[in-house]
Amino acid sequence: MTNTHKDALFVLVKSLSKSEKRQFKLYVGRLGVNTDAKFLALFNLLDKIKDYDEKTILLSGIVKKTQLSNLKAHLYKQILVSLRLNPVNQNIRVQLREQLDFATILYQKGLYKQSLKILDKAKSVAIENEEKNVAYEIVELEKIIETQYITRSIPDRADELALQAKDLSAQNVMTSKLSNLSLQLYGLMLKVGYVRNDEDYKGVKEYFESHLPKYNIETLGFREKLWLYKAHLWYSFLIQDFLSCYKYASKWVDLFYENKEMIYLNPVFFLKGNVYLLESLFYVKYRSQFKETLEKLETMIGSSEFPKNDNIASLAFLYINSNKLNLHFLEGNFEKGEYLVKIVEYGINKHKDRIDEHHIMVLYYKIACLYFGMGDNKTCIQYLKKIINNKNLKMREDLMCFARVLSLVAHYEAGMDYHLEIQLKSTYKFLLKMNDLHAVQKEMIKFLRSLGDIYPHELRNEFQKLYNELKKYENHPYEKRAFLYLDIISWLESHLQDKPVGQIIREKAITITR
Repeated sequence: MTNTHKDALFVLVKSLSKSEKRQFKLYVGRLGVNTDAKFLALFNLLDKIKDYDEKTILLSGIVKKTQLSNLKAHLYKQILVSLRLNPVNQNIRVQLREQLDFATILYQKGLYKQSLKILDKAKSVAIENEEKNVAYEIVELEKIIETQYITRSIPDRADELALQAKDLSAQNVMTSKLSNLSLQLYGLMLKVGYVRNDEDYKGVKEYFESHLPKYNIETLGFREKLWLYKAHLWYSFLIQDFLSCYKYASKWVDLFYENKEMIYLNPVFFLKGNVYLLESLFYVKYRSQFKETLEKLETMIGSSEFPKNDNIASLAFLYINSNKLNLHFLEGNFEKGEYLVKIVEYGINKHKDRIDEHHIMVLYYKIACLYFGMGDNKTCIQYLKKIINNKNLKMREDLMCFARVLSLVAHYEAGMDYHLEIQLKSTYKFLLKMNDLHAVQKEMIKFLRSLGDIYPHELRNEFQKLYNELKKYENHPYEKRAFLYLDIISWLESHLQDKPVGQIIREKAITITR
């Protein structure tokens, strides 16, 4: 039996909406001979079954085992053709490709003037919508037609096309260099993570500066600016300069609001920019701006003009609810955020085919932090177990690390001393394998390990010692990240002041007016 998520055809069929399924059947039935086609029978069967099972397909008698692979490939292609014809998917990019295909067909038939007419119109639309790669392809086809001396339309046509090709090529090269740099920095973030010392910082800085192409901001178009801001953003994240992250995420989002038509053409990039802006605002604790940005994003997504499809719906669920949880963390009103738990659980189940494992685990971690802030440590532990027991989460060892540290703290708070000893041993083993232990984590582990040898009357003094030690790292350039995952300082203050941790965070939020 093939895993549901690994069979591309089955996943594609299950991703179709009711209207898309109806359109596919109409598309197949446009010719009477297709109504009994084997691929349609296979489509109907896959639509009915809950899990992909090759035995079920073969027992249906639709196809023999030797023919199944070819039939699946044919059905996959037919579904894609049908989706391409769907008006919902007819954005500018698809329309331009279609016009380029039409022009190519006309050229091959010898209808050169008709081909050039379509190309000229498509080129204007492409340039207007910053689709410069397609625009360059169009110019190249125009050059092919004109160099055959067939039309002899305009005396200066050769110079005009040569100049256009040169300009578009230069812009595409700049976009390529900036997008490559952005991608490499993002890859570095996933592979290595944030810089941990001066040596790491120096290496990242040299790499960024040596690969950043020279540019004049005044001559850059929308796409070049977008990739430029992305590159700066990832560089800022890598070196943990969160104010700079805020600066470039703001530029990214403002770029879209200044070119509103681009929001509808590139909705995913628009959403991503807002997410990084919200993440930056969360890190610098700019609460009022965070709330305003989140409300503005939610309004934009809910507007009738904003593109609607399954992918955008999944991303919107993820981004909006993740940041709603963050807002409650910023304000310290954890109890008021509990209503989000059911919404998130339902959304995870609904969108699980489109949200990767990492993002699901991040949501569970945020829910765990919510319950920790409420003082419900046992529920906090339940959600942390979902992360700790996940064997597929290889790319985000930092998330696994802080989940384990928070689990230790929650076990201590819940009075589960026996479990605490087991957790300590398990966490030690994990951290030794990780080989990425920061000073904050080391101090926390050392403190929790010594709890068994501390008399009750000495506990307050030990909390104060740990607090004094960790305070040194609160603004440390390479250690401060630990406090972004887990507000240990506020937890210690809650013990030193005999107040709930939520109250401590709320009081801090009031003092930070921004």
